[in-house]
Amino acid sequence: MHSLASIEIDRPIREVFAYTNEKVPEWSLTVVEDEVIEDRKGVGTTFRCVTEEKEHRMSFEGVITLWEPPTKSAVTLTGKNFDINAVYLFEDLNGRTRVTQESTVIGKGFVRIIFFVFGRLMSKQGCTAACRELESLKKKLESGAGVAAG
Repeated sequence: MHSLASIEIDRPIREVFAYTNEKVPEWSLTVVEDEVIEDRKGVGTTFRCVTEEKEHRMSFEGVITLWEPPTKSAVTLTGKNFDINAVYLFEDLNGRTRVTQESTVIGKGFVRIIFFVFGRLMSKQGCTAACRELESLKKKLESGAGVAAG
């Protein structure tokens, strides 16, 4: 299952990159915990991520697979029922930033069959969810989140 979403945020690229990658539970509508396990300052950093949607919690083991501040980052999340590969691209628009999220969800076992049967519907729902996540990111950043104190 594949999804692609993009949004423009009225904040500088470096702030958007940092906040998007370092404060996920603050802006995400589904991620409730994000704990670094081993910090390698970029590629190879491992973490644990917990999501919650409709009172259903899922835990994922994650690894950063691409780290090119402030323009690109990617993670792979490994879960019990499915894995997620997510790439974030950041484009400088003269003080504004375009964020594009592209993700692929790969089902395991019975979930793989569900993805096959209901793929188109689920892909549309995935794109809608990605758009909502980016709208939340935009709202948080444009209301002052992520601004360095000082």
